[in-house]
Amino acid sequence: MKYVSTRGNAEPVDFVQASLMGLAPDGGLFSPEAFPSIERPSASATYVETATRVLSAFAGNSLPEDAIRGMAQRAYAPFAHQSVAPLIEVGPGRWMMELHHGPTLAFKDVAMRLIAQLYDHILGLRGERMTILCATSGDTGGAAASAFAGSKHVDMVILHPLDRVSPTQRLFMTATGAANIHNLALEGDFDGTQAILKQLLADDQFRRRTHLAAVNSINWTRVAAQSVYFAQAQAQLGRDRPIRFVVPTGNFGDALACYVASRCGLLARFDCVAAVNANDAMARLLSGMPLMKGATAATLSPAMDIQLPSNFERLLFEASGRDGGAVAAAYALLASKGEAPLPKTAATKLGDMGLSAERVSDGETVEEMKRAHAETGWIVCPHTAVGLAAARRTRQADGPIVTLATAHAAKFPETVEKALGVRIGLPDRAAEFTSRKEKFDTGPMSADFVRDRILSLVGA
Repeated sequence: MKYVSTRGNAEPVDFVQASLMGLAPDGGLFSPEAFPSIERPSASATYVETATRVLSAFAGNSLPEDAIRGMAQRAYAPFAHQSVAPLIEVGPGRWMMELHHGPTLAFKDVAMRLIAQLYDHILGLRGERMTILCATSGDTGGAAASAFAGSKHVDMVILHPLDRVSPTQRLFMTATGAANIHNLALEGDFDGTQAILKQLLADDQFRRRTHLAAVNSINWTRVAAQSVYFAQAQAQLGRDRPIRFVVPTGNFGDALACYVASRCGLLARFDCVAAVNANDAMARLLSGMPLMKGATAATLSPAMDIQLPSNFERLLFEASGRDGGAVAAAYALLASKGEAPLPKTAATKLGDMGLSAERVSDGETVEEMKRAHAETGWIVCPHTAVGLAAARRTRQADGPIVTLATAHAAKFPETVEKALGVRIGLPDRAAEFTSRKEKFDTGPMSADFVRDRILSLVGA
């Protein structure tokens, strides 16, 4: 298995190199040179078994299967539900896939804990230490901080937009108590933090000097690990039944993982709805509108407040016939002019790939939280509510509809109280975070500021 850059100007690398590098040297994202064909698991397969099967296919001969199995076992041992991503029926033909049973109560735990195991395994064998940079719109930072806390081989630097994440989301990334976890709250939006991350990773001299990598969803291993729960859902609901997945969407990593699972033969059919809030970049892009950086609106579903979904680049690469030059030209024009038309081939094909989008307003989000509570007694997070609202109004499906429940409602107590008049606390397994002191620094949305802080933190 080799991985190539979406911008077509980097040497192919193996799975381990793609994971440790994060971003390709030409600024593109790594994607498989060819998607592997993976046999669908049986309904009785455990999550660890399915993860081992899928990740082994993506790793090729760069990692032994036994090592991957051990990583998966260690990664998922702390999860509160033995199924890791259980399916819950919410109505006739409608399901939720609960992805919030990990230590930080969000779907990011599923992939991040596996990445942490992979990094510790590889760096331990090599006797090396790395600096991991993470930009977060809410849940990625907490999952990364928890997964890498106390690592002997990693210094973690987390960037989040100041006052643009919920207090509980911030707590999970700033109150680990681990000396190797560092947090910077930057004055601006998530798109700005993500741009800084890409800029620093593209600085070859700085990247080498600090041994820098990234674990955002730009990291291919994140996408590969997230494709596992789509495969598991397909196996449990019937190996050959067409399933429509509804995915609350911000940076497009989760929805892309659904596409990847389909390309590998793990799904009966690719039918995916990207549920978006007022920051509806994916809806606009799928309709053929240009790439552009608009103003980010603050919503009740803050992890989705993104105007430039980075994983769209991988979809654009596929839709353009894997034309790296066309992708590179589009993103170069975006960087210089602030707007770029989609390559003609891609604009035509995007609408025929099995992916659609549904916009959900804050008002509809609150109404869906109320409806879910009235119908089932469950309290769902605002991001999950965006997905459930989109699922209700999508076109008729000829199979089950599965909405991803991306986070525990306790991560958004203020929104829950506003919507339902109910105060919700963290479950016992996560309550320890509230007893620790938060630790983070604030600063401008500046690559130079972040660069200087990284240099001082890692002593490079």
